[in-house]
Amino acid sequence: MLMAAKTRLLIVDDSALMRKHLVSMFADEGDFEIATARNGVEALMQHREFKPDVITLDVNMPEMDGLTALSMLMTERPTAVIMVSSLTEKGAMTTLEALALGAVDFVPKPGGTISLSIDSVRLQLLEKVRTAAKMRRRRADLKEKNSAPQGNVTAPVPAFVSAPAPVKWTPPSPAIGSLPMWPFGVVCVGVSTGGPRVLEEILPQLPEDFPWPVLVAQHMPPTFTQAFANRLNGLCPLEVLEVSRPMPLQPGHVYIGKGGTDMVVSNRQGVLQVLPKPENPDLLWHPSVEALMGSVARNLNPAQVIGVMLTGMGYDGSNAMAALKLAGARTVAESEESATVFGMPAELIKKGGASIVLPASEIAKQLKFWLGSGGRRWA
Repeated sequence: MLMAAKTRLLIVDDSALMRKHLVSMFADEGDFEIATARNGVEALMQHREFKPDVITLDVNMPEMDGLTALSMLMTERPTAVIMVSSLTEKGAMTTLEALALGAVDFVPKPGGTISLSIDSVRLQLLEKVRTAAKMRRRRADLKEKNSAPQGNVTAPVPAFVSAPAPVKWTPPSPAIGSLPMWPFGVVCVGVSTGGPRVLEEILPQLPEDFPWPVLVAQHMPPTFTQAFANRLNGLCPLEVLEVSRPMPLQPGHVYIGKGGTDMVVSNRQGVLQVLPKPENPDLLWHPSVEALMGSVARNLNPAQVIGVMLTGMGYDGSNAMAALKLAGARTVAESEESATVFGMPAELIKKGGASIVLPASEIAKQLKFWLGSGGRRWA
């Protein structure tokens, strides 16, 4: 029987103690071939000679820092990179910059720059490195498939789709009664691994007068969501806010769920609000897409809901979003060709919860088509 090829892993960190700790962690698993580098200069040399499948990359290093190295690595030979950075505000801003440059994910060091408590994120780091390795192999398979001779067959062009046919809506609880039709609806976005990069592609395409608020449940730790909201606010015509307190929902705004909480929608005296709640221990990922979609189902008519499921590991939100779609909501799943990790969108598609499947580059156009079709349309 053929043995599975080992994942070639390059560990880049200026701390000898950290390198030793990480090497031991991955060596104990038995399915990694490991090389190390002390800084960005050595990382570039190892990248050319060792040709890793995945790189874990520190940020603050002498001679050449992680961001500089990352930009050069991606130029020479794009590789799956996991950033390993500190849980500080500065660390969050730097990590978001790294994700924009092409890193696929990050793992925060729980104890700062030199963390002896890295074991506390051991399972998370192992899972993300293995996912990155699978992602690289999947992209290679897709590239080979797409480059294979197809005769005279022309690749289909994504088409805009109209709203689904109306479905009789039954409120989830008799106490709610007949749900009102608000003057606007909501766009709910669920996203995880690879999210910052794809959101920076989609949200800036939405115009300042976009008629519905956009709610984003992005799996992130607490320190990162405020920095992420600030970054998006500088890129988008819409105003972007972190939901750190109850806020009335307003068109032309993007609401980012605060890390360490679950973001939910509620009806306060006839006014739709979005607010943070303590993490639900029964849910695996936070801010939870499932919690967000469940609260939306309790407070809005499905005709006033658009769900968007983007890249990410796992299945968070797929059950609630699929149920809303079957009740009459409109939904989009990001396609495999553009998703960094085709986990969450694949689960939604599998459950019959996608009105349409589109690459990230087409999603904003579809949203503008749906919400502009009753009046003016955006170019």
